[in-house]
Amino acid sequence: MTKTFTIKDGQVPTQEQLEEVRAAAKREIQFDEDSPELSPAMFKAFRCTVINCPPCQGHFEFV
Repeated sequence: MTKTFTIKDGQVPTQEQLEEVRAAAKREIQFDEDSPELSPAMFKAFRCTVINCPPCQGHFEFV
């Protein structure tokens, strides 16, 4: 299930929203035919794109 939250500049997320995000972060990613796992080459390309994208910097953490 996908759930989307839109937080505008200056808006503080509710405690419920924060708890849902924390709980989701602990779950494993479920890959399927509509959302397959990235190959190492695709992951490297995605990572390079994000690292070089000024609006994305500081918003992603790669392990």
